[in-house]
Amino acid sequence: MENDMRSIGETARDSGLGVSALRFYDRAGVLVPAWVDPVSGYRWYAPEQLEEARLLAGLRRAGMPLADIRLVLASWAGTDSDLVRKLLTAHLLRLERGLSDAHREFSALRALLDQRENLMTSLRAATLRLTVAAPELAAALDTVRFAASTDPELPMLCGVLFDIEGESLHVVATDRYRMAVARAGVDGPGGYDGSRVQVIVPTPLADAMRALSHGEGPVRLSLDGDQVTLEAGDRQAAGRCLDHDFPDYRRLLPQAGDRRALVEVADFRRALETGPARRDETGTHDLSVLKVEDDGTVALCSDGDDRADSGQGHIAVNRAFLLDALAAGGRDRLVLEVTSPTAPIAIRRPDDEDGFSVLMPVRLED
Repeated sequence: MENDMRSIGETARDSGLGVSALRFYDRAGVLVPAWVDPVSGYRWYAPEQLEEARLLAGLRRAGMPLADIRLVLASWAGTDSDLVRKLLTAHLLRLERGLSDAHREFSALRALLDQRENLMTSLRAATLRLTVAAPELAAALDTVRFAASTDPELPMLCGVLFDIEGESLHVVATDRYRMAVARAGVDGPGGYDGSRVQVIVPTPLADAMRALSHGEGPVRLSLDGDQVTLEAGDRQAAGRCLDHDFPDYRRLLPQAGDRRALVEVADFRRALETGPARRDETGTHDLSVLKVEDDGTVALCSDGDDRADSGQGHIAVNRAFLLDALAAGGRDRLVLEVTSPTAPIAIRRPDDEDGFSVLMPVRLED
């Protein structure tokens, strides 16, 4: 029988639905596999079900409610195309009304934002001179660099935030799916009263600053309006800051997780690279499904494990992002903190609470 059937993985790949989505729609009675192995519980789909799976994927991307999807699929195989057309038309009208409502809300929000910006004092207008220990700045930039965005639609994220306050320089980068924060100490020889100053250093300039930050001596950081300069001996890297506001990263910092696991980075990396992975719903990224056990160890769940769904104590994360975070952690051991399947994962240094990464989880099911 299996020779004529398509596996759940093949159906997921060719339809645009994730494996977890196919499991969900099976349990919901929307797209039930043609045969389920009574021993392993593995799902198999008939060749003609691929068209229904592709239809389902399209309706899902369009945001159609589950009740309507069920009716469309039930009518698709029959002759009642009139009902299908009516359901599609009704959903399109809902989307159009929702878009119109969203336009009105966003117009009101933009007005509030304009008013707020006129009342706020910019943190970017400053002139100061600071010194930073080169090894500290290098380590801080190494910790956050992997999380900087490359999305031209979000230019405010295409750089590294330098957040200076008192005797601390926090460097921060985020691309929305991950965020990294690190700290270096600063010393203000003059022109700095300790008040908070923030600038966004473009990623290429941050990379040039990192290249200068070697050796044991100090480097000098200067801000003059929108110009930022790092000097090391007789060499310097200088350029203009990004003329944008960075998100308030302090509001995004994770709370201490309910479950903490101390992992040996080399062993954990090897387990991630060779262990089980699942494809995300777009079919473009590998996901690792993790569970922090009661004894403080981290388990990797296999793709065929039906228990490895959100809500069952498991959390899915982009595997490449997690590997990047482990490499940027710069330690032989790191702490993973997990709160819930929908809350961010924190990767912390056990000896340095100021250096950590945050990864957004990936939802496995509707």
